[in-house]
Amino acid sequence: MPPFSSTSVRDVSELPKDGDEEEEFEKLIAPQAAPRKYDIVYRNLLTFGYGHLSALYGLYLACTVATWSTLIFHYTIFVLASIGVTAGAHRLWTHRAYKAKMPLQVLLMIMNTFAFQNTVMDWVRDHRMHHRYSDTDADPHNATRGFFYSHMGWLLVRKHSEVKRRGKSIDMSDIYANPVLRFQRKYAIPFIGSVCFLLPTIIPMYFFGETLTTAWHLTLLRYLTNLHATFLVNSAAHLWGNKPYDSNIKPVQNLAVSIVAFGEGFHNYHHVFPWDYKTAELGNNALNLTTFFIDFFAWLGWAYDLKQASDDIIKSRSMRTGDGSNAWGIK
Repeated sequence: MPPFSSTSVRDVSELPKDGDEEEEFEKLIAPQAAPRKYDIVYRNLLTFGYGHLSALYGLYLACTVATWSTLIFHYTIFVLASIGVTAGAHRLWTHRAYKAKMPLQVLLMIMNTFAFQNTVMDWVRDHRMHHRYSDTDADPHNATRGFFYSHMGWLLVRKHSEVKRRGKSIDMSDIYANPVLRFQRKYAIPFIGSVCFLLPTIIPMYFFGETLTTAWHLTLLRYLTNLHATFLVNSAAHLWGNKPYDSNIKPVQNLAVSIVAFGEGFHNYHHVFPWDYKTAELGNNALNLTTFFIDFFAWLGWAYDLKQASDDIIKSRSMRTGDGSNAWGIK
């Protein structure tokens, strides 16, 4: 088989029926942000505060005393962790945009654990809520409430009552039945703690001669950087950019977010075609490293049944509901 053959990719003419079950509640119309009282979670406020102060100190250490070996080591983990979120939690497990054989699922689960954005089960539940109720009070990180709330403020307060109420209707049966994700959930504290924090701290100390202070703060710098790269998809990619596919929704195309989040900033497209494994019509690997990753494993035979929208459907939707911009090469 030639490299990155398209034979394992199939065009999809309409949105799959997953998640299309009849609505149990009154319909929410986006954008919507009813007045609410914010109940601060002080434990999260303290941990985020400590994490950000430590990351700033880690940035200082990275510029002054850290070895190049340590910096390269953490950048490698940053890339692996990011793809563990984008190719794993997002495109594979949330949207089922492609299928993965067991070795790739295990690899993606470990890569995702480097990112520690709760367990994949938690991540998928929140993200399926986000798509089903995007930019309403049932969206966990409702961008209608502004940049800070959708970026990280939603993690500092109790969930909105609509999120808790409607979250019970989200079908998670496929995720709960997955043995790889059950393992991550069952051993979350020791496993995530070791993979995300302990080993990335010990390895630079043992192999690169870093002190505990330097190694620990660089670990937190890398971790917080991973978090903010993902957070930008929830915030900036819902606020600033153009809308070539649907001008009536908040998600936008944001080039900067695509760069830092390895292809996740083609967000107006993604909310129109959430089941497309590329999350973009071009699959431009220069900006979409996640697509390159999936294509590589499709070539190996570990990823298969890759779903994508046909060019005709993309162009038709763009002409029908888009804002008229020619984002990402659409003619």
